[in-house]
Amino acid sequence: MTSSTTWMREASRVFVLVLVAAAVGYIFGKALLFVALSVLLYLGYWLNQLRRIQHWLASPDSEPPESTGVWGDIFDRIYNIQRRNSETHSQLQLTVDYLRDSFASMRDGVVMLDGSGTIEWNNKAAEVSLGLSYPGDRGQPILNLVRTPEFHRYYLAQDYDSPLLIQTNDDPVRHLQFEITRFGEGDRLLFIRDVTQFIQLEQMRNDFIANISHELRTPLTVVSGYIATLLEDSEAMEPNLERPLRQMGLQADRMESLLKDLLLLSYLENTRDEERESLVDFGSLLNELQQEIRETFPNRAVNFSLECDYQLPGNYKELYSAASNLILNALKYSPQESEVRVSWVGEAEEYLFSVIDQGPGITAEHLPRLTERFYRVDSSRSSLTGGTGLGLAIVKHVAVGHHAELRIESVPGLGSHFSIAFAKP
Repeated sequence: MTSSTTWMREASRVFVLVLVAAAVGYIFGKALLFVALSVLLYLGYWLNQLRRIQHWLASPDSEPPESTGVWGDIFDRIYNIQRRNSETHSQLQLTVDYLRDSFASMRDGVVMLDGSGTIEWNNKAAEVSLGLSYPGDRGQPILNLVRTPEFHRYYLAQDYDSPLLIQTNDDPVRHLQFEITRFGEGDRLLFIRDVTQFIQLEQMRNDFIANISHELRTPLTVVSGYIATLLEDSEAMEPNLERPLRQMGLQADRMESLLKDLLLLSYLENTRDEERESLVDFGSLLNELQQEIRETFPNRAVNFSLECDYQLPGNYKELYSAASNLILNALKYSPQESEVRVSWVGEAEEYLFSVIDQGPGITAEHLPRLTERFYRVDSSRSSLTGGTGLGLAIVKHVAVGHHAELRIESVPGLGSHFSIAFAKP
């Protein structure tokens, strides 16, 4: 039965009640009094139904009251809504319980935060990492319990694209990585990962590379010195030894370049942001590099277009190395008669340093891996050019350290376009 039909029947009942009361009252000469009494009686019935529905809603788990007419329809509709809401709530609770069970089994710490930043739930791993106590800390603001200034800035900035790495003051020292994900209406999930072992292994790797590079430089210098001395005394040297000695010299020079690049990479990985805060006139840097390139490669066509005088906040030595690597790569991997174009321009939202060559180009499958250490598109050709396989890795580290982006575009047969984009402040 539709709601409109139910209301029509209820209206008919009221009309009949008033009509009967008026007729009986007319017989006794008091029609208005009887009509008023019938309306009061009907109003009392409705008030009783309101009392019953209020009592039922106060105990929603009980069965709905029995009634007829419009009130029976109201009771049935409310009961159906309650039942659907209860089923939805049960499904949501099952989902929440499943998620909590999943998060509880994680080795990483997980904290559920509401829109105001108070703790709704956390797993055991979060208690170990942050010293929380659930359910005792439920309802407490996370910023009151995690007092690290770096975390406060990270949380309040609301820029969660990158994780936050914090070194604690514990004994022994721990390294914690924080990552925040939004969900629902302003709620957040806070993930905490103990990356101490990873940081220590990375530090051991960096120390090993730095130490072994330093240790190898001395014997390599000695070997290169003796080779150069032997080559200079060509009269006393056996004819069949000159070629092997020259090859040994080339390989020793290549090893020295490799060690130099490894030391530079180690330096870049351990340089802090505050060491890149001095202003660098990038245009003057490129002018200096232009002079060096022309002296080293007098027969190569290198076109410099410097249209910007912006001073970058950064490190002169690192930026010089990155620019030099990109230009030297373009010269190494493009034909002698071709032109290499170098530009430094200011665009709408960024400053762009670009190097464009007319070399053989690089196929698309190699582009994502070009900045990996020792990755070579063509190992035989790289050996002929004397490359170390670390140049683009160095460029990428410099770009990241200066909050810039290294972009690589290349079309086989048409050349390559390498650029570093510095965002405008």
